[in-house]
Amino acid sequence: MARGLTILIAEDNPADRMLLSAIVSRQGHRVLTAGNGLEAVAMFEQERPQLVLLDALMPVMDGFDAARRIKTLAGDELVPIIFLTSLTENEALVKCLDAGGDDFVAKPYNPIILEAKIHAMGRLRQLQATVLEQRDLIARQNRQLLDEQRQAKAIFDKVAHAGCLAAPNIRYLQSPLALFNGDLLLAAQAPTGSMFVLLGDFTGHGLPAAIGAMPLAETFYGMTAKGYSSQDIVRELNTKLKRILPVGVFCCATLLDINLAQRILQVWAGGLPDGYLIRSAEGGHVALRSRHLPLGVLDAQVFDDRFESYSLTLGDRLLLVSDGVVESRNPQGELFGEERLLALIASRDPSSLFDETRAALMAFHGELQDDLSMVEVHLVEGVENGILPAAPAPSGTLQPSPLDWSASFELRAESLRDYNPLPLLLQLLLQVQPLRPQAGTISTVLAELYSNALEHGVLGLDSFLKSDAQGFARYYELRQQRLQALEAGHVRFHFQLQPTPDGGRLCITVEDSGGGFDAARVCALRYDTKGLAGRGLRLVEELSDRCEWGADGRSVHVEFSWSLGA
Repeated sequence: MARGLTILIAEDNPADRMLLSAIVSRQGHRVLTAGNGLEAVAMFEQERPQLVLLDALMPVMDGFDAARRIKTLAGDELVPIIFLTSLTENEALVKCLDAGGDDFVAKPYNPIILEAKIHAMGRLRQLQATVLEQRDLIARQNRQLLDEQRQAKAIFDKVAHAGCLAAPNIRYLQSPLALFNGDLLLAAQAPTGSMFVLLGDFTGHGLPAAIGAMPLAETFYGMTAKGYSSQDIVRELNTKLKRILPVGVFCCATLLDINLAQRILQVWAGGLPDGYLIRSAEGGHVALRSRHLPLGVLDAQVFDDRFESYSLTLGDRLLLVSDGVVESRNPQGELFGEERLLALIASRDPSSLFDETRAALMAFHGELQDDLSMVEVHLVEGVENGILPAAPAPSGTLQPSPLDWSASFELRAESLRDYNPLPLLLQLLLQVQPLRPQAGTISTVLAELYSNALEHGVLGLDSFLKSDAQGFARYYELRQQRLQALEAGHVRFHFQLQPTPDGGRLCITVEDSGGGFDAARVCALRYDTKGLAGRGLRLVEELSDRCEWGADGRSVHVEFSWSLGA
C-alpha cells in the first residue's frame, strides 16, 4: 500500500477540487491544490510533490501543457501524472498520454478506482526509486573498479614497458578491447646483447585476462636481465603460469631470441598466428610456425621448450601478430584472415609493411572483436654487435665492492646437461661496481667462452658445420644429441679480481676436458661475413682487453681492466 505521498491536485472546479482533496486526504496523503495549469506548475516547482492529479481542460494553461512542463521539471525522477477528464473520445485520451500522462480517471470520480490507481503509481515510484538507487550504486562501484584498474594498469605498464619497447627498431600497435589488454608485448636486451621479444595473448579480455600478465612480465624481465637462455625463460614462464592460472586460462605466445652478433634468430611459438621473417636481401618471407601448445597448459615434465633457428641478415624484419589481427571482422562479418595478411606481406615494400598493414586493418574491420596487437622488429645497423650501453650503477650501496678475490667453479657432466651457469656467474661478477659499466661486454665474452668450451671442447662439435642454414640446424641437432648422451667431461671457470694502482683487473680462465683445437689457425682464417661459423673467437678477441689461448687448445685466458678515473 502506498502511504504518505504528497499529491498535487490541479482542478479548476472548486467543488471537484474539494471532493478530490477529501478523498485523497482520507487515504492518508498530503494534499496540495491548484486552480489552473500555471498554478500547478508553480506549485510543483515549489513543493516537488510525488504524484499529480491533473485536470485536462483548465483556464490560463491547460493540463496538456502543464503536464509537459512538470515532466521537464521532474527530470529523471518519476512523478506520475493521472489526468482527470470527462473526455471520452479515444483521440482525446491518447492526447493525455502523449502529453506525459501515465494514467487517467474519468469523471465522476470513483473513490475505489482512484485509490487503486494512486496505490499503483506509488508502487511504480518505489520500484523506480529502487532501480535508481541500484543504478547509482553500480555507477559508484564501476567508478571505483575503473579507478582501481587504472592504478593497477599504471603499475603494470611500468613493469611491462621496463624493457626496450621504445627502441628505434621496434614498432608496435596495441588496440585493447578493455582497459586491461589481454595481449601482452614485452621486449628486453640481455647482458649478452641478445634481444628478446615476447608477444602473448591471454584467454579472455580485460582484468581477468591480465591476471597472469604481471608475474609473466616480472619473470621475463628478471630472467633476461640475469642472462638466462631463451629455453630457461620459456620453461620458467610456462611453469609459473601453470601454477598460478585457473583452469581454462592460458597464454598463447611467441618468444623471439634475436642474436644480432651471431646473426641467429631462435623462435618458440605456441598458439598465436604464425609470425614472419621478411628477408631484405633475397626478398620473400619465412613463416615462423606456431608448433607448441600455449604457456600454462602443460606440466613442466612434458613441456616442449625446443626453439627453431633461422639465419639473419641486417635489414631483415620480424612481424608478429595476435589473433585480433587475423580475426578482425568487417561490417559484413568477414574475417580479415591470414590470406589478406600474406597478400600484404607479398605485395608491399618491407619498409612500409607495418604502416600499410595497420591502415588495411583500420579500413577493414568494424567493431573490434578481440584485443589487437602487432609488432615489427627491424634488424638495423648500429646494434649488430649486440652490446648494451652500460646501465648506471644503483645508488645506496650498503657495502663497498670486493676488489681482491678469486673463485673457481667446475661443472661436470650432469650439470652440463641440465644447467646454465652463466646467470649465476654474471650476478657474481656484477657485485663489483666498477665492472657494471662493462656488464654487456663481459656477459657476451663469458657466453662465447662457455659455448666454445662446451660445444667444441667437451662435445667435440665442428663450428664449420654452421657454414649455411642447413648446417646450422644440423649443428644444433648434434649438440642436443651429444649433450643428452654426455656421461663425462667438465668445464672449469677461474675468476681473479686484482686491484691495480689506477683501478683494477678481472682475469677469467675457462678450461675444458676436450681434445683441444688450434685456436690460432681458426682465428687466422679469413672472416666470412656471410657464414654462420667463426664469429665467436674473433668477437672474444675484439671485446676483451687481453686474450690468450692455451697451447693445448683446451683453455683460454681473458682480461678486463678499468681505471678509477674512467
